[in-house]
Amino acid sequence: MSETIVLAYSGGLDTTVILPWLKENYRDCRIIACCVDVGQVDDYEKIKKKAIATGADKVYVIDAREEFVTDFIYPMVKAGAVYESKYLLGTSAARPLIAKKLVDIALKEGATAISHGATGKGNDQIRFELTIKAFAPLIKIISPWRIWDIKSRDEEMDYLRKHGLEVPMKKEQSYSRDQNLWHLSHEGLDLENPASEPDYNKLLQLSVTPESAPDKAVYVNIEFEKGIPVKLNGKSAEPVALINKLNDIGGKNGIGIIDIVENRVVGMKSRGVYETPGGTIIYAAHRELENLCLDRQTVSFKAVAAQKLAELIYSGEWYTPLREALSVFIDKTQEPVTGSVKLKLYKGNIVPAGSSSPYSLYNEEIASFTTGGLYDHKDAQGFINLLGLPMTVRALMNKTLEKKAPAKNASAKKTSANKTPVKKTPANKKPANKK
Repeated sequence: MSETIVLAYSGGLDTTVILPWLKENYRDCRIIACCVDVGQVDDYEKIKKKAIATGADKVYVIDAREEFVTDFIYPMVKAGAVYESKYLLGTSAARPLIAKKLVDIALKEGATAISHGATGKGNDQIRFELTIKAFAPLIKIISPWRIWDIKSRDEEMDYLRKHGLEVPMKKEQSYSRDQNLWHLSHEGLDLENPASEPDYNKLLQLSVTPESAPDKAVYVNIEFEKGIPVKLNGKSAEPVALINKLNDIGGKNGIGIIDIVENRVVGMKSRGVYETPGGTIIYAAHRELENLCLDRQTVSFKAVAAQKLAELIYSGEWYTPLREALSVFIDKTQEPVTGSVKLKLYKGNIVPAGSSSPYSLYNEEIASFTTGGLYDHKDAQGFINLLGLPMTVRALMNKTLEKKAPAKNASAKKTSANKTPVKKTPANKKPANKK
């Protein structure tokens, strides 16, 4: 029986090779190429023609940009989820959505298998397949990188040449890249040596280096409603348009470029450079507003939840009860996170320039050095006494022990003095032999 295979198709090097490889290795298979648009800059008409020319029987192009922002990016923003203190989870958040769309097409077309181009070393294979299992647990998954004899991107290019197919990139430009609305990642080639400094002038595509950014600062004002950005510089903006605009502003000012050695789910470390200009600005603004609107205990525990959420997203565990439960908690914390934040952007730096909210917990009458009616300085004494009670008790205990210590030492000396001294034999004299 012939296979009907849905292939996650981008037209990049990996999937350009996988499509004819599937035709070659699965006799009489029917291949449906599925392109999910999550904000990557592509010519989809050209990609569709290319897919058909290299063996696809049918091509779907699905515009999932707004869904990506509202259902995946905004939950991360509200949480403040960051993996290993640096990575804003651009690829990680997109993969579950793409995989869910693959399942939708597979069920619609009666497909017997889903195929993807993730390598056997990477995280994406996990993200794709956990989502597929969540929605189509019995469907077959074909992962060519875990099956074929191809071992490198160079060998992929050789495969295309041998089959008379166009190679989509030059060898010296064959970074492994992933782009969507939220970010652009770069891996491979010279980046595989963590001791080498990236050639940012050659590498960057969304951003300029901080050195090349304008010498004059740029201000942005972002307004939030319940943790979600809704206005930029006083104007309402739809989710996709808002992020695109901030990507443009941030990129021109060298914002959001990170170089990270991260811990992959499969156990190894990998090095990559990420460009997340708009996302970095949104995270910074959201953090400033939360500092104004959330109490200390909520901020403290929310940081724990954010870290766990980041780990789940990175590991491809989006469609899990724990992720869903954490998102419910996060949504509750965001109810008062409404207001406006002004930021100054300058040569890769983001400087807070003021924030306001109708739900602000900052009370000038309390915080001011000028005494107001809501705060009595005398109250602090009782509070400090109670807060410091364990330290006071410990200090008194130590004083008591110190007083008892000399008596013990004197007793030890007295006992030592009453002992019969041991007669020592001179070193140069041998003891007499006893018969």
